Amino acid sequence: MRIDLVVIGLGYVGLPLALEASRSGLAVSGLDLDERTVSGLNSGTSHIDDIDDASVAGMCAAGFTATTDERVIADAATVVICVPTPLSPHGGPDLAMVESACAAVSRNLRPGTLVVLESTTYPGTTDEIVRPILERSGLTAGTDFHLAFSPERVDPGNKHYGIKNTPKIVGGYTPACTAAVAAFYSKFVDSVVQASGTREAEMAKLIENTYRHVNIALVNEMAVFCHELGIDLWDSISCAATKPFGFQAFRPGPGVGGHCIPIDPNYLAHKVRTLGYPFRMVELAQEINTRMPRYVVERAQHLLDRAGKTLGGARVLLLGVTYKADIADQRETSARDVVKRLRALGADVSFHDPYVPEWEVGGVTVPAATAELPEALAQSDLAILLQHHSSYDLDLIALQAPLLLDTRGSARPQPHVERL
Repeated sequence: MRIDLVVIGLGYVGLPLALEASRSGLAVSGLDLDERTVSGLNSGTSHIDDIDDASVAGMCAAGFTATTDERVIADAATVVICVPTPLSPHGGPDLAMVESACAAVSRNLRPGTLVVLESTTYPGTTDEIVRPILERSGLTAGTDFHLAFSPERVDPGNKHYGIKNTPKIVGGYTPACTAAVAAFYSKFVDSVVQASGTREAEMAKLIENTYRHVNIALVNEMAVFCHELGIDLWDSISCAATKPFGFQAFRPGPGVGGHCIPIDPNYLAHKVRTLGYPFRMVELAQEINTRMPRYVVERAQHLLDRAGKTLGGARVLLLGVTYKADIADQRETSARDVVKRLRALGADVSFHDPYVPEWEVGGVTVPAATAELPEALAQSDLAILLQHHSSYDLDLIALQAPLLLDTRGSARPQPHVERL
């Protein structure tokens, strides 16, 4: 029996896609190299924040199966590749997992199949990297099989927008490929937007994340000089946000995290560098956002200094170490760099996070607060709010902490409380 969809990579992007497609009535299978992930899904257990066990169990009851056997691809009408695209140690794109997934597809490709890349990458990847690997099968893209790119727009923790109601951009290798991929996603996505081609669809994703990256860098740099000028930047941003047109509010923080913002703009910068010149805006934004953890520690040091204490030997409690509020996802969290800097300066670091029971940085365990939060705060010399989970009572935290550095602008400024 032919499978409507095989999703390769069952993580934060692939699993929500498989779930929504399954809910629409499509016959869906998933392919992943991690045997533990596959086993857990087949037993009805979810491994990501936004999908609960009941949803996975329902998907399995509807016929979904996960496997590590690439031969499942041969039975697929559509294959969507959702594998990670990290940065290499040198800061360039690492497409090893994309290339591996494409090789598996090539070995099992059949005429008439639609192959879609959703993994974020630089413009040209679908045509220059993916297509040649797939054509090792002896089949030709645009003639024997359809090829397209469709950028993922998954926002972990977002309760309002998911796969179904977030517009889906698609771009095909040929107009016929675009029509095929648009028809496929229209089966379970409310709105499909057709790009001119694969490069335009690839570029759209990078524009979205570069826009955020640059604007976050702007307010992060403002946070540094506004503190020196005695200006409450948080209040200024709130005032500016009352303008009903021409402005979108971005707010400073201890750095940027998650897969998208710290990584994706670098893919665009890499592509621009191949043209012989730098993408200065992105590179500057990266420099500013990367230095924010160091600035957080500097501010912590100044707070302790004014209280007659030193950072060396100080008991510092970090509140919220995930990259985003109300999820357990720690990918590229700036909290790691904060810990490294605090440790280098001799601080005694512990953490509290309702979503993270255990945590290590650089292979060394960061102890979790063993006492209840009020007591843990009282026992610290300084607390640093890195992530404002909705379960945190900021008034209580400000009351119990001897000193509090709020990097999220959530607490009311007081003599012992500072906002970044």
